[in-house]
Amino acid sequence: MNMPDASRLTQLGETLARWQVDGGPIHLHPGDLGWYSRLGADETASAIRIWAEGGAPAAIGLLDGPQLLRLAIDPALRNDTGLAKRIADSIEDSEGGVFAQGQAAVEARGAGALTRALGQQGWQEDEPWIPLRLDLSAPVQPTGTLIEIIDDDQAGEWVDVHWSAFRGTPLDDGVRQTLVNRWLTMISGPFAETSRNLVAFDAQGSAVAVTTVWSAGPGRPGLIEPMGVHKDHRGLGYGVAITRAGAAVLREMGSSSAVVAAEGANKSALATYLAAGFVAATPVVDMSRGEH
Repeated sequence: MNMPDASRLTQLGETLARWQVDGGPIHLHPGDLGWYSRLGADETASAIRIWAEGGAPAAIGLLDGPQLLRLAIDPALRNDTGLAKRIADSIEDSEGGVFAQGQAAVEARGAGALTRALGQQGWQEDEPWIPLRLDLSAPVQPTGTLIEIIDDDQAGEWVDVHWSAFRGTPLDDGVRQTLVNRWLTMISGPFAETSRNLVAFDAQGSAVAVTTVWSAGPGRPGLIEPMGVHKDHRGLGYGVAITRAGAAVLREMGSSSAVVAAEGANKSALATYLAAGFVAATPVVDMSRGEH
């Protein structure tokens, strides 16, 4: 296992993009690195772990916080038991540069051999997530809501809606400026060209919903991450509208499908994606361990 420097981020994004296939798992996507890049290129690189096979990346992980490793494995190697054992052993080694001792979770969707290897080391199945896909072979019909692709001059509106959707608490000026600066870092970072940022507006011109979408290149699944509706404007169809608009933008970028994974317990998110035309697949689970 090794950790890259920031100069390799674009290359790693391209590798992850090649690992995105229709019919495959919704695993770590280059858009996940793009969303994390709000913290800057150096911070993003420091959160990445790479397992190599023959000099080339065989698995790429993102430490999305100190207790969650989000993984994608080369599709040709998902059932490689030797690679799976190497990854599992390094994850279990508290000196190995992944987790310290204690509670942790691994998101290894579609990586059957690794899931089994972790299970043999005492890891347990966690709460289910629901993979969802929208086929983009046909045009996506709009809903009539005004939705715009924005750039840096509307960063504040995007941040305000996102905070309301996911936090729902008052946003003080200092925190707001920090979040705006991070958003601006993201849209000028190494993954910016693969993304589009959207805002939905109500009839009075107020921003009511936001999303960012990420392409993995033509003919591959594109990711919707994140998507949220302002807490004061829920239940009015804005989540469906901006999700469909984001999918339409991904289609214009050449994506074959739009994908997202929602927590099984998040019934409102699931209802939104299903109403937007997404189709749910078999639930998947992360692997977790308790304190030890």
